[in-house]
Amino acid sequence: MVQSPHLFAEPLTLDKIAHVRQHDADSHPSNTVLECQGRYRIHEQLAPGVSSDPDVPMLVCERTSSPVPTPVMYFIHGGGMIVGTRRSELDVMIALADQAGAALVSVEYRLAPEHPDPAPINDCWAGLHWLVDNAHEFNIDPGRIVLYGASAGGGLAAGLALMCRDRQGPELIGQMLVCPMLDEGNDSTSAIQFSGRGAWYRETNEMAWSALLGDRRRTASVSHYASPAYAQDLADLPPAFIDVGSAEVFRDEAVAYASRLWASGGRAELHVWPGGFHGYDFVAPSASISRATVHARVDWLHRLLSQF
Repeated sequence: MVQSPHLFAEPLTLDKIAHVRQHDADSHPSNTVLECQGRYRIHEQLAPGVSSDPDVPMLVCERTSSPVPTPVMYFIHGGGMIVGTRRSELDVMIALADQAGAALVSVEYRLAPEHPDPAPINDCWAGLHWLVDNAHEFNIDPGRIVLYGASAGGGLAAGLALMCRDRQGPELIGQMLVCPMLDEGNDSTSAIQFSGRGAWYRETNEMAWSALLGDRRRTASVSHYASPAYAQDLADLPPAFIDVGSAEVFRDEAVAYASRLWASGGRAELHVWPGGFHGYDFVAPSASISRATVHARVDWLHRLLSQF
């Protein structure tokens, strides 16, 4: 599930964040699980950080039997910018990558509040450049990179796509934004509806954004790489797949982002899953809505990859 949403049932303090981080670490999938009965080979790597930043831990899941370089999903984990590692949610992600015939690379960005913005997005940027530079070592095609981010990772993936556009690369072929955390304003209709309720609710979201941005909250100094909803121009971005539950805080900011992508002439596929709460597909993977959600994601990946 998206960072054990039941653990966020009440407002967090720094002490509680430490507990949630430990719980997440205790639930990481093993290499045996990630190897998928030999279809993947697992590598632990370090990417050089941006400028004087520390090295960025990376986990590479290389497909073992492909005669040609494979596409790759560059995964950015969830956790509200305050929880998670490169192994978080990776058992679910490797199953998706396997169905798509892709390698999987997961980045471990630094977490707030100890490391506020721009540390997380800088680490994602550094990891992506490392992937492009070293793709050949893992039989990966650097011309077929799909960003995949869930929750906070969805916001970072959207910010990273904007950064790649603004800096003229690396080139991306797609961005998959799952229940993305896009708008630090935290004042949409759905945010207000899910105040004090839900797996990830407005008050917890408020705390997480404040941990990331501090005194810059709701000021002009907040970058659109940190809060992609603030981007003035969404033109010239890679095709997007956006999905979100109808019963969660991030619903309306996800819908608004898709609408603005269309208005800018971009390609976006939007799914709003009726009754879905934050992380429903992780919490109840066998439910019909969860199976339909995963099917839609795999179908989009297959259609996208068939074009390259």
